[in-house]
Amino acid sequence: MFPLISIIFVALVAVEHFYIMVMEMFMWTRPRTMKTFNLTPEFAKSTKSLAANQGLYNGFLAAGLIWGLVYPDAAVGQHIQIFFLACVIIAALYGGATSSRSIIIKQGLPAIIALLLVLFL
Repeated sequence: MFPLISIIFVALVAVEHFYIMVMEMFMWTRPRTMKTFNLTPEFAKSTKSLAANQGLYNGFLAAGLIWGLVYPDAAVGQHIQIFFLACVIIAALYGGATSSRSIIIKQGLPAIIALLLVLFL
Protein backbone atom coordinates (compact mmCIF):
# COMPACT_ATOMS: atom_id res chain seq x y z
CA MET A 1 0.00 0.00 0.00
CA PHE A 2 2.75 2.48 0.81
CA PRO A 3 4.40 2.34 -2.62
CA LEU A 4 0.96 3.02 -4.10
CA ILE A 5 0.88 6.30 -2.17
CA SER A 6 4.18 7.36 -3.72
CA ILE A 7 2.92 6.37 -7.18
CA ILE A 8 -0.20 8.47 -6.64
CA PHE A 9 1.79 11.53 -5.54
CA VAL A 10 4.26 11.26 -8.42
CA ALA A 11 1.33 10.89 -10.83
CA LEU A 12 -0.38 13.94 -9.31
CA VAL A 13 2.76 16.03 -9.80
CA ALA A 14 2.93 14.81 -13.40
CA VAL A 15 -0.73 15.68 -14.02
CA GLU A 16 -0.22 19.13 -12.47
CA HIS A 17 2.68 19.85 -14.81
CA PHE A 18 0.83 18.47 -17.82
CA TYR A 19 -2.05 20.84 -16.97
CA ILE A 20 0.37 23.76 -16.62
CA MET A 21 1.80 22.81 -20.01
CA VAL A 22 -1.66 22.92 -21.59
CA MET A 23 -2.44 26.31 -20.01
CA GLU A 24 0.88 27.83 -21.06
CA MET A 25 0.99 26.36 -24.57
CA PHE A 26 -2.63 26.46 -25.66
CA MET A 27 -4.71 28.58 -23.28
CA TRP A 28 -2.38 31.45 -22.36
CA THR A 29 -4.68 34.24 -23.58
CA ARG A 30 -7.92 32.75 -22.24
CA PRO A 31 -9.59 34.52 -19.31
CA ARG A 32 -9.28 31.60 -16.88
CA THR A 33 -5.54 31.21 -17.54
CA MET A 34 -4.95 34.95 -17.35
CA LYS A 35 -6.72 34.99 -13.98
CA THR A 36 -4.70 31.99 -12.76
CA PHE A 37 -1.41 33.66 -13.66
CA ASN A 38 -2.61 37.19 -12.81
CA LEU A 39 -2.02 38.49 -16.35
CA THR A 40 -3.41 41.43 -18.25
CA PRO A 41 -4.69 40.68 -21.77
CA GLU A 42 -1.92 42.84 -23.24
CA PHE A 43 0.82 41.05 -21.31
CA ALA A 44 -0.62 37.63 -22.14
CA LYS A 45 -0.71 38.47 -25.84
CA SER A 46 2.84 39.82 -25.87
CA THR A 47 4.26 36.82 -23.97
CA LYS A 48 2.31 34.06 -25.69
CA SER A 49 5.34 32.50 -27.44
CA LEU A 50 7.45 32.70 -24.27
CA ALA A 51 4.69 30.99 -22.30
CA ALA A 52 4.44 28.24 -24.91
CA ASN A 53 8.16 27.60 -24.58
CA GLN A 54 7.84 27.48 -20.80
CA GLY A 55 4.88 25.14 -21.17
CA LEU A 56 6.97 22.77 -23.22
CA TYR A 57 9.42 22.47 -20.32
CA ASN A 58 6.56 21.67 -17.96
CA GLY A 59 5.51 18.98 -20.41
CA PHE A 60 9.02 17.51 -20.27
CA LEU A 61 8.80 17.38 -16.47
CA ALA A 62 5.46 15.58 -16.68
CA ALA A 63 6.77 13.16 -19.31
CA GLY A 64 9.85 12.38 -17.22
CA LEU A 65 7.75 11.62 -14.16
CA ILE A 66 5.45 9.33 -16.16
CA TRP A 67 8.52 7.66 -17.68
CA GLY A 68 9.80 6.99 -14.18
CA LEU A 69 6.47 5.48 -13.17
CA VAL A 70 6.22 3.11 -16.13
CA TYR A 71 9.89 2.17 -16.52
CA PRO A 72 10.07 -1.66 -16.47
CA ASP A 73 12.93 -1.81 -13.95
CA ALA A 74 11.53 -0.39 -10.70
CA ALA A 75 14.95 0.62 -9.33
CA VAL A 76 15.80 2.59 -12.46
CA GLY A 77 12.27 4.04 -12.50
CA GLN A 78 12.78 5.25 -8.94
CA HIS A 79 15.98 7.06 -9.95
CA ILE A 80 14.17 8.68 -12.88
CA GLN A 81 11.39 9.84 -10.55
CA ILE A 82 13.93 11.25 -8.08
CA PHE A 83 15.68 13.21 -10.83
CA PHE A 84 12.50 14.73 -12.26
CA LEU A 85 11.02 15.48 -8.84
CA ALA A 86 14.26 17.27 -7.96
CA CYS A 87 13.90 19.26 -11.20
CA VAL A 88 10.34 20.24 -10.24
CA ILE A 89 11.47 21.30 -6.76
CA ILE A 90 14.33 23.40 -8.13
CA ALA A 91 12.01 25.01 -10.69
CA ALA A 92 9.48 25.77 -7.93
CA LEU A 93 12.14 27.34 -5.72
CA TYR A 94 13.38 29.48 -8.61
CA GLY A 95 9.83 30.45 -9.58
CA GLY A 96 9.04 31.28 -5.97
CA ALA A 97 12.12 33.47 -5.71
CA THR A 98 11.65 35.27 -9.03
CA SER A 99 7.94 35.26 -9.77
CA SER A 100 5.44 34.31 -7.07
CA ARG A 101 6.07 32.75 -3.67
CA SER A 102 2.89 30.71 -4.06
CA ILE A 103 4.69 28.56 -6.66
CA ILE A 104 6.72 27.03 -3.83
CA ILE A 105 3.51 25.79 -2.21
CA LYS A 106 1.49 24.98 -5.34
CA GLN A 107 4.24 23.15 -7.26
CA GLY A 108 7.09 22.62 -4.82
CA LEU A 109 5.21 21.14 -1.88
CA PRO A 110 3.51 18.31 -3.82
CA ALA A 111 6.88 17.46 -5.42
CA ILE A 112 8.64 17.48 -2.03
CA ILE A 113 6.00 15.16 -0.58
CA ALA A 114 6.27 12.88 -3.61
CA LEU A 115 10.07 12.85 -3.36
CA LEU A 116 9.99 11.95 0.33
CA LEU A 117 7.53 9.15 -0.38
CA VAL A 118 9.67 7.81 -3.24
CA LEU A 119 12.82 7.95 -1.11
CA PHE A 120 11.45 6.48 2.10
CA LEU A 121 8.73 4.00 1.10
